[in-house]
Amino acid sequence: MDTSGDPGPLLVACALGIEHAALRRGPGRRSSGDPNGPTLLRSGMGPQAARAAVTRALAEEPVVGGTAVLATGFCAGLAPGMRPGDLVVAEETRHPGGRTPTTATELLSAALRPHGTVHTGPLLGSDHVVRGAERAALHATGAVAVDMESAATLDAARAGAARRPVAAVRVVVDAPGHELIRIGTLRGGISAFRMLRGVLPAFLEWHRSLLLPWR
Repeated sequence: MDTSGDPGPLLVACALGIEHAALRRGPGRRSSGDPNGPTLLRSGMGPQAARAAVTRALAEEPVVGGTAVLATGFCAGLAPGMRPGDLVVAEETRHPGGRTPTTATELLSAALRPHGTVHTGPLLGSDHVVRGAERAALHATGAVAVDMESAATLDAARAGAARRPVAAVRVVVDAPGHELIRIGTLRGGISAFRMLRGVLPAFLEWHRSLLLPWR
């Protein structure tokens, strides 16, 4: 048995091409000499695409539950005072079928704080883009942000591997007072892109801190 305490592989899943490009261009990407580095998965947009892509990606893992999964990308902030470029660390993800608790949230939040403002709390899954009054209604449930893929990604990752380490980190691209349809959208999008481009090293720090329960 391996007792070194090194975590297994890390799968970082995002939905959109622009999110994948930000992660790919940032620091911390796997080099040709590091076969155990993070794998970036572009799942496609929406919960069904995310669930299918993650299920396929994990189907051939050598040890079931050995791959840590982190969902990332952009999100809609729900709390007043949030701004584009803020970070959201999910304490759990929620979807109509239930909820998925995340792993080592405190470690992940600490690794991300040097990069910018970090919000923690429940992250909701949705099948559509959230606008206007719906944002306030969702915030009233206690959630801090919403996106279309994180909940499905983590739910699929935990299927058949209940103790798999999972996490979700999202970058706010719009928020109350900063909706995508308003003037300033371009600036907010650039802020979110730059933030996402720089946070992969924090994901790796969280990953290195894990001692997988199957070891």
